[in-house]
Amino acid sequence: MESLDDVLLNAEEHMEKSLDFLREQFAGLRTGKADPALVENVKVSYYGTPTRLRELASISTPEPRLLVISPFDPTSLADIEKAILAANVGVTPMNDGRVIRIPIPELSQERRDEMIKVARARTEESRVAVRNVRRDANETIKKLQKSGTISEDDRDQGLKDIQKTTDDTVAKLDDLLAQKENNLMTV
Repeated sequence: MESLDDVLLNAEEHMEKSLDFLREQFAGLRTGKADPALVENVKVSYYGTPTRLRELASISTPEPRLLVISPFDPTSLADIEKAILAANVGVTPMNDGRVIRIPIPELSQERRDEMIKVARARTEESRVAVRNVRRDANETIKKLQKSGTISEDDRDQGLKDIQKTTDDTVAKLDDLLAQKENNLMTV
């Protein structure tokens, strides 16, 4: 049987994973400037194995609106180009036979608004995930109290701790969203 501390730590860990997942999702949302995170997690079929782009090539930003991808294996250029096009991140790679250059176009206001909607939807999904973690933790704490493992006071304190962790995590999610919205609106 797990202890109250185990339940609290487990809940905190899962909520932190929701935060990390949202950060990863936001990294893939294109803003007006070049960011290696836009393509580094694109899966490339490398000798039949799906491999992250960052494991196959170095990704640099020599200019604010340009990504340059230098593959470690020059024979994978075509596969990398296909994978970026298939990932549908809103950019068009240009292959010159040695490196792939990706010019990052200016975002139109309409596209910015679309990206903000996507960011808000992904943030809401993360909030729901955090609330689900809270619900599961609360149920576990109540079961611990019913089974006599913890007292009513410990149960009440545990429920308060879970709520505080939930509130803190949701506030962090909202901060991430505000930062992303700010990045998207900056021309």
